[in-house]
Amino acid sequence: MEIFEDVASLFRALMHPTRLAILEILRSGEECVCHMEATLGLRQAYISQQLAVLRQVGLVSVRRDGWNIFYKVTRPEVFAVIDAAWAMLPARDQKHLAAQAIAPKAGKCPCPKCSVQVAA
Repeated sequence: MEIFEDVASLFRALMHPTRLAILEILRSGEECVCHMEATLGLRQAYISQQLAVLRQVGLVSVRRDGWNIFYKVTRPEVFAVIDAAWAMLPARDQKHLAAQAIAPKAGKCPCPKCSVQVAA
């Protein structure tokens, strides 16, 4: 049974709603923690804890730029797993609702990337 432990670890990392929301935010590319905080309405410390789990299983990596910390998905294959899970649910339109729930909130994130987008 030990041979299945790595796969089980991956699924354990994916079985938390906040971690799934974080991965959905990162689906479009690299984002800072403050962006996730503004988008999800959760405390930075809590988001960092969830990101640590995703980093531990090798799904995300981190990059520091001054005060800002950016995360990106290192294994985009994970989105095929998530999409397959959505497809297995009876209410497939829930994926659309989930996308709306994590849509960027204009002006809520103070990071340089979001500030540029708001100014444009």
